[in-house]
Amino acid sequence: MLSPLIKEIVALPANAQDVIVRGWVRTKRELKNLTFVEVNDGSCFSGLQCTFDRAGSTNAVLSALSTGASVEIRGYLVPSPGSGQAVEIAAYAIALIGEAPVETYPLQKKRHSLEFLRELAHLRARTNTFGAVARVRSRLAQGIHEFFHSHNFQYVHTPIITASDAEGAGAMFQVTTLDLKALAISGKAPDYGQDFFGKPTYLTVSGQLEAETYATALSRVYTFGPTFRAENSNTTRHLAEFWMIEPEMAFAVLEDNMALAEEFLKYLFTLVLEACAGDLAFFDAHIEKGIIPTLQSVIDSTFTHITYTDAVAELEKNATVFELKPYWGCDLQSEHEKFLTEKVAGGPVIVTDYPKEIKAFYMKLNSDEKTVRAMDVLVPRLGELIGGSQREENLANLEKRITDLGMNPEDYTWYLDLRRYGTAPQSGFGMGFERLIQYVTGMANIRDVIPYPRAVGQAEF
Repeated sequence: MLSPLIKEIVALPANAQDVIVRGWVRTKRELKNLTFVEVNDGSCFSGLQCTFDRAGSTNAVLSALSTGASVEIRGYLVPSPGSGQAVEIAAYAIALIGEAPVETYPLQKKRHSLEFLRELAHLRARTNTFGAVARVRSRLAQGIHEFFHSHNFQYVHTPIITASDAEGAGAMFQVTTLDLKALAISGKAPDYGQDFFGKPTYLTVSGQLEAETYATALSRVYTFGPTFRAENSNTTRHLAEFWMIEPEMAFAVLEDNMALAEEFLKYLFTLVLEACAGDLAFFDAHIEKGIIPTLQSVIDSTFTHITYTDAVAELEKNATVFELKPYWGCDLQSEHEKFLTEKVAGGPVIVTDYPKEIKAFYMKLNSDEKTVRAMDVLVPRLGELIGGSQREENLANLEKRITDLGMNPEDYTWYLDLRRYGTAPQSGFGMGFERLIQYVTGMANIRDVIPYPRAVGQAEF
């Protein structure tokens, strides 16, 4: 039987019941004849204060305690006379489980820079900041499954290894069993017929296309898994490995997609404000001021809908304030997206009907044959959080789009079959999980919202 976690203990009545606390020492301080040890086990933001009488038999163990040491403490749960906590432990026994020598333990009781902690990815979850990020990430992941389950979506595991590029971007990691060192020495070209899969294969950039196949059988599905981009971008916004949430709906048009995306975000923001209140209070106070009211304002708002053409027109009226001048046909930049949410709409915005040249091949062509039924959901303070579209269900239009982009139709025969047999209107969107966590926590660098970031030149741990 597992012993209660601190999250469970602090919810108990302070009736002097005997409890056991196991965790890691955050702080130790001495006052007159008392020693105060704060223990945290990661189950919640707050630690639990354990008070010892220094005249007791535990004095030798207390003297050896330092930040980071693991302990087991026994005592009585009593009301706390101090501020900041309702209960504390009147402790009578302590066992030192694992030492953390002051001379070598790198996480001492002081504020460490995020850059320093990035070099200690195996230890940084023990800090307030990264413990809070981990709890928020866990609860949001669970909430994503809860949301889609409540809307009768089926969870589909799409492949990590694929032979197709869903985005047509080409920035993919190749997967091979060929002896690349031997090929380099010999000077011979790779013979992919001898490779494990008999053809070039890659780590997936998206599970969307495979999810679409299941949407044509199960009506509503979603994927939630790792995706990979081999973009040589060493920035605070890019990862080589990240997680994506991608719902797909048959018999759904763009308007259905927009409504689902809005409901989805409001559900997640409401959930995290309620379930992770302590963690969000920390982020609001110490990482970025105003996170809580920003999330609440999104929940309370009605998302503004605007076409790409009208959005660009608004941006062009204020072109002098932008580093990159907006024009019809440009891919909207973060500064443009923030302007639309914060200055034009004063809240979340869904931009629709983008030029076909800047969007993927599978998006449905509008009657003007210049734009596609795409949508981007923009939120204040960040910009784009969700991207999606109505998919092209017309076979001839889809084949032409693939050909026009110089893609090989033979690589997408299976995908085209979805339009040959029982085609129907279909829509879906994608949201990067790490970008969502950045928005909720205010963490500035995307490498700080995933346990072990993978980026250019970075694959440690």
